[in-house]
Parts: sequence; C-alpha cells; structure tokens
Amino acid sequence: MLETVRNAFKVEEIKKGLIFTFLMLIVIRLGSQIPLPGIDSTQFSAWFEQTMGDSFNFFNAMTGGSFSNMSIFALNITPYITSSIIMQLMTIAIPKLEEMHKDGEEGRKKMAEITRYVTVGLALVESIAMAIGFGRSGALTEFNVLTVITIVAGLTAGSAFLMWVGEQITERGVGNGISIVLVINIMSRVPQDLISLAEKFVIGKKLAPALLASVIILAVILVTIVLVVLLQDGERRIPVQYSKKMVGRKQYGGQSTHIPLKVNTAGVIPVIFASSLMQIPYMIAAFMGKTNGTGIGSKIIKLLLSSSWCNPNEPIYTIGLLIYVLLIVFFAYFYTSITFNPLEVANNMKKAGGFIPGIRPGRATSDYLSNILHSIVFIGAIGLIIVSVIPIVFSGVFGANVSFGGTSLIIIVGVVLETIKQVESKMQVRYYKGFLND
Repeated sequence: MLETVRNAFKVEEIKKGLIFTFLMLIVIRLGSQIPLPGIDSTQFSAWFEQTMGDSFNFFNAMTGGSFSNMSIFALNITPYITSSIIMQLMTIAIPKLEEMHKDGEEGRKKMAEITRYVTVGLALVESIAMAIGFGRSGALTEFNVLTVITIVAGLTAGSAFLMWVGEQITERGVGNGISIVLVINIMSRVPQDLISLAEKFVIGKKLAPALLASVIILAVILVTIVLVVLLQDGERRIPVQYSKKMVGRKQYGGQSTHIPLKVNTAGVIPVIFASSLMQIPYMIAAFMGKTNGTGIGSKIIKLLLSSSWCNPNEPIYTIGLLIYVLLIVFFAYFYTSITFNPLEVANNMKKAGGFIPGIRPGRATSDYLSNILHSIVFIGAIGLIIVSVIPIVFSGVFGANVSFGGTSLIIIVGVVLETIKQVESKMQVRYYKGFLND
C-alpha cells in the first residue's frame, strides 16, 4: 500500500489527482466547522442531547460531526445517498429509466443529472422540516420567516456543494468522490470514539480488566478489518475459451481468459443503503418530536435504531437487527441485478466466439452465470452481515456507544481498497502508454 502511494507520486497526473483530492478533503473538514446562521448553539446542543443522544451516532458519523455541530454541511451527502436509493429502485419500476440505465455512457450521464435534481429536492424538503422543527423546539435565535429561509438556503446549498465536490473528486481526483467524502466524515469521528472507549473500559480500571478490554477492542477492530479485506478481494473466476477463426491465411482467437465475479459484488452499497433506510424514520420522528413517547409508534422507531439492538435488558428491540440483516441481503441481490446482466454477458460472449468449457453458448451460459452469481452474492451478503453484526453485538452487550462499528469499518476499508486499486490501475495504464510511446 505504501509502495503504491510512493509510486503514485512519481506520476505527474496521479500526483495532481491525489493533491486535488487532499485539498478537497480539507475544504470538507473546514466547512464542517462553519456554524449555520440562525441556530442557537446552546439550545440546539441541549435539544440534540435530549432528542437524539446515542441513537444518532451513525448518522452523525456519516456527516463527520457536522450535524451535531449544526454546520453548513449538516445534511452532508445523506440526501445524495437517499436519492441514489430512490433512483436505483425506480430503475426497476419505470421502463424509461431502465432503458436510460442500459444506454451506455450517455444514459448514465442523464441518470446522474436526474439524481442531482432529486438530491437538491430532498435536501430542500429535509432542510425545511429541520428549520421548522428547530424553531418549534426553541433551537433558533429567532423563529421567523427570514431565519427559516436562511437555514433552508444554507443547508440545501451545503448539501449541493458537497455533491459537487464529490463529483469533482471523481473527475479530477482519485477514487469515487462521494465514497471518499463519506469515508473522511466517518474517519474524522474515529479518534473521539476511541477516546470514549478508552474512558469507558480502560482508563481508571484495574490493570487486568483494562488490559483485557484493550485486547478485546483491538481484536474486534482487527478481525473486522481482516474480514472486510478478504470479502473485498474474494472472487470466483469463470473460465472462458474463445474459438479459433481463420481470416485469409492467418489464424485469430483461441485464447483463454476468465470472467471475475467478485464475492462482494455490490461492495459497501448494501450496508450504506440499509443503514440509511433504517435511520430515515427516526429522523422524521425526531423532527416531529415523537421520539420520547411510550406508544407503539415510538417503540417501532426505537426498534430501528442500532443502539437499541442486542441489549440484554430489552431483547425485543433486537428484532430491528433482523430487519437490518434482511435489508442488506435485499440490496446485495438488488444492486448486483442492476449492475451485472448474465444474459447480456452470455450474448456478448457468443458474438465474440467465446464459451465456457462444458456449457453451451447462449441461454445455457446465461443460466449458468445466474446460478453462480446467486450463490456468491449470498456468500458476500452473509460476509457483510457478519462484519456488520460483530461490533453491534459487542456495543449492545457492553454498552459501547460509538459512531463507528462494523458498518463504518466496511465503508472505510472497502473505499480505501477500491481507491488503491484505481490508483494501481491508472499507474498500469500510464506504464503501458509510456511503453507504447517509446
């Protein structure tokens, strides 16, 4: 990894991309500290502690602490993530969008443009709800039209700006911009969370319990990271043979290759989507002031929070963990189904004279690929679930309320690995270009 980074700085194009990405990350962190005009910080802090508390840890981590600070980036890229979920779901429901999705680069550009509009619309709706909710709770300096407009404009503009920054990183920097924005937000909270864990389980304890707690914490983190790395790198290689063709007196084709099917085909997307969907009902209820009740509605809302799961004193809320698991499995299959089309791959192979040894070209190849894909996607989903659930169980049983856990580690490790692979790929392309130019 360090060798890759050192070599990357030797290539001017990649070096510029890395520097640009680093500067954009600085802008993101600085923006996360700029307070939103019209917010009474003292009243907001009291409201946040009473209403949200530890239940909003993951959402706060996704915003890099911007929400608890109520900065201009308080909404961060969460509207973009939500709009991406909506667009992915609508791709199946609306044939026009499905055609657009399959329409190559031009179709993807149109989809990206629609996603931007949906993102701004969602940010606008969320910021209006937040401004009115804060006004009713007394968290605004003055609850009037001008203050509400200022807050709505600030939050919407902040979210749109971060979406633009993410796209710029993708285009001019290194890696997937939106994912990198999300990772830097989560990583910014890790030091504070480690300090919280140390204060709860290590500092002030006797030597033996403190040492045992330290070993357990490090073991959980390391095991999770190792599992994520194995999950990201695992793949099933399907052998493909291309038949020989005679053109004049020359013979073409006949080479052997393979189709790499990743075990974790959908990457971190299922975890991000599942976590975001689980948070949305609580966000709506929090702004409506319905989170502290004792009715069935409040209990259902609490059931969706990861901070309520695996608590020995309230085991009933662990049902929410089962919902979370099912959502991960659903999105793993769903995202794979819209990114990999076995029938299309089989037809392309047939046109190119390729075939899988022992499998007839065409429909038989498509069915064969579908069966294998379903098996490895299930294995990948199980892997994601294990990695996500381990920290949740420890957190619920021992009361370690931190913003980072299995979900955060999956996102961090997954994005870091993908970014490194992109850098290596660019270096390899650069090497071949230089070789050919020579």
